[in-house]
Amino acid sequence: MMRGTAAAALLAAAALAPCGAGAQALIDQCVAQTCKARLTPAELLDEVQKLVAAKRYSEAKPMVEALAGVPQLTFHYRFLAGYIAEQTGDLPRAAEMFRAILVDDPRQTRVRLELARTLFAMGHAQSADREFRLAAEDRDLPPEVARTIRLARNVIRSKRAWTLNLDAGFAPDTNINNATGADSVTVLFGPLAIPLALSPDARARSGTGHFATIESGVKLPVGGDVSLLGDFDAAKTVYGDSRFNDFSYELAGGAEVALNQSLRVRMQAVGADRVFGQHLITRQVGMKGGLEADVSDASRVGLQLDVRHTASPFDNNYNGWQSGLYATYERVVARSIVTSGGVFLRRDAFRAKAYSSVELGMIAGIGGELPAGFNVGLGGSFSRALYDAPLPIFSTDPRHDWRFSLRATVGNRAFAWLGFSPTIGVSWSRMDSTLPLYANNRTRLRFALARYF
Repeated sequence: MMRGTAAAALLAAAALAPCGAGAQALIDQCVAQTCKARLTPAELLDEVQKLVAAKRYSEAKPMVEALAGVPQLTFHYRFLAGYIAEQTGDLPRAAEMFRAILVDDPRQTRVRLELARTLFAMGHAQSADREFRLAAEDRDLPPEVARTIRLARNVIRSKRAWTLNLDAGFAPDTNINNATGADSVTVLFGPLAIPLALSPDARARSGTGHFATIESGVKLPVGGDVSLLGDFDAAKTVYGDSRFNDFSYELAGGAEVALNQSLRVRMQAVGADRVFGQHLITRQVGMKGGLEADVSDASRVGLQLDVRHTASPFDNNYNGWQSGLYATYERVVARSIVTSGGVFLRRDAFRAKAYSSVELGMIAGIGGELPAGFNVGLGGSFSRALYDAPLPIFSTDPRHDWRFSLRATVGNRAFAWLGFSPTIGVSWSRMDSTLPLYANNRTRLRFALARYF
């Protein structure tokens, strides 16, 4: 990270620019005697900058704290306090100060770079990479700093050993069983079409559940440009009625190869289970792989193929193969805003052709940081699903669906408890189907505490 050190020097030089190389601090004019001086805030700042430029951090620290009471110098106080903390090994304090600046103004690229370096030194590689990536979008960066960012991100990718994201909370839900809102369905008996009322258990049911999720991964370099990969993701929601409890997990393991500094390919074996109520609904075993390419410092593309065999003890008509192909594009469009979009193609080839389908769709999203410490995200998708064969009891024609979804999240990392920050999310989904039994609407709120390592 020699160039990372160069970035630090550039940032320090920018922050302390008003100081002349040979400027003498007031404290040096006091020799073997007690000095008293009246300083304006600007003069005090000048004295602090001289001491910091000379790396006399212990002498500068009490003067920096004096700046905390000057509202018009809040930025300078936070930056200098963070910089001194970083240089003296108090990394949590440094990260706190740099984040406080970005809460008020996410466009402070130099501060974001210092935060990225601090997070990397703390071992928070994923968070550091995110900050470096956002900083790279600033078109006013000097070329040498832009090169330093690219180098730092390459180092992070090659050495990042693990990631861990946690959240937990409660979720009011309008449709915990993902069922239809229809009161009745039409059943075909030969030439007769007979409407039948649905029981309450077959219709949409609302409720509030408590949930927890975990997303984790490890990446271990084994030599050259090859790394071993391991991932574990799990989610559980518990309701007052245990028949609707939902638990799922996925394990994956494989390898990633960096073909060059901007192109990476990976392949993993994968296994997954889903339990609904007290019953194992599906068990999957398969492979997933893909590639990721950096188009520029601010954009990248990805391609992923996922193929799995599904076994369903609940209903063996759902035994078979499921596959999906996903293409995505992601770009930083502002210093703290990221947009993404993509297309996908899915194929379910089950034992029962009436349950087998092809689905084609699009996804889009935007998210990033706003002033006052807020993080926001918006996203959505729509797709068309065509089934292979009809369900004769309901229709003589194969089922066709339109599927829509929207989601929004708001969080604030300026407020934290043991590293956990509050988030609120809402998701909405709708399925319009030619078979009313499968048409549904669902809205879910999520109130959570989340932590990202």
